[in-house]
Amino acid sequence: MGNSEDDGKPNRKRAALAVLPFLALGLASVAFVVLWGLKPIMGLAVLPPILFVSALAWVAFRGGFINSRLDDRDDVA
Repeated sequence: MGNSEDDGKPNRKRAALAVLPFLALGLASVAFVVLWGLKPIMGLAVLPPILFVSALAWVAFRGGFINSRLDDRDDVA
């Protein structure tokens, strides 16, 4: 009741918790590629897009992009 973390506003911690499973899955796939026996450069080639998309998702969640888009859709109807 009135807790600043539970009022629906996005923050860094909630954004990190939302992105963490996807980042873990991406890093696990890089580890799988390396452990599978392919050259380590193949794992490194996949790593930058995983990190970029994770960072982009974190910024979107932290900045409230998702909530503002949902609010805009409610105004139209």
